Amino acid sequence: MGFVHKEIKRLMGKAIHKYSMIKDGDHVMVAVSGGKDSLALLWLLNERIKRIPIDYRVTAVHVDPGFNKDSSESVVRFFTDHGFNYRIIKTDIGPRAHREDNRENPCFLCSRMRRKLLFELAEDLECSTIAFGHNKDDVIETFFLNTFYGASLSTMLPVQDLFNGKLRVIRPLYLIEEGLVRRYVRAMGWQETDLGCPSAGVSKRQVIKDMLQDLYRSNKKIRGNIFHAIHNVIPEYLP
Repeated sequence: MGFVHKEIKRLMGKAIHKYSMIKDGDHVMVAVSGGKDSLALLWLLNERIKRIPIDYRVTAVHVDPGFNKDSSESVVRFFTDHGFNYRIIKTDIGPRAHREDNRENPCFLCSRMRRKLLFELAEDLECSTIAFGHNKDDVIETFFLNTFYGASLSTMLPVQDLFNGKLRVIRPLYLIEEGLVRRYVRAMGWQETDLGCPSAGVSKRQVIKDMLQDLYRSNKKIRGNIFHAIHNVIPEYLP
C-alpha cells in the first residue's frame, strides 16, 4: 500500500501543478459516479488540502442516472461515512438515454445530460471548478473513440475552460494509469457502486479498451508511446 499511495499522490500532485488546476480559494465540485476513479479522486483531493500551502474546499456531487434505486444510497453511505460535503441529483437520464430510438449511442446522450446538470449545479453552488475522475487510459481510449467513431483527432484535456472562463473542468488523474487507481481502491477496501447501466461492459469504449489491452500485452511501451504521441502532434505531416 505504501508505494501505491505514495505514487498516486505524486502523479496527481504533478498533474495539478503542471496544468495549474486548482487555485487558492477554489470551490471544487467533484463528480462522483461511485466508480473507482471518482472515489479515489474525491478522497485524494480532500486529503491533499491538509498538506499543501493553498486552501480550497470540495463538494462531492453524484448524479443518479435512475437505473438502480439503491445505487445512490451506496454513494451517500460513502459520503456520510467519511464526512464529505455532498449533493445528490436524482434523475431518469439513464433510461431516457437507452430508449429504443437511441440504441446506437446511449452513452453519449447520458453523459451530455449528466454534465448539463453538473454545470447548472456548479453555478448554484458557486463552484468555478469541476473535477472529473478520468485517468490516463481514459484519455487514450477517448482518442481512439473519437478517431474510429467520431472521425476526429481529439481527446480529453487536462484542463478545459468553458462558458468564457466562468467554469473550468479539471482532470487530476490525467497522468495516472487505470491499473494504479484500481490497486489503490482495492488497498483502501472500497466497494464500487453498480449503477445498473445496461451498456456497462458492452459499449464502444469497451471495444476500444479490449483492443488496446491486446496491444499493451504485446509491447509494454505502447501505452506510453500513444500518450506521448497525443502530446507530440506534428501538423506538417497531417493534411
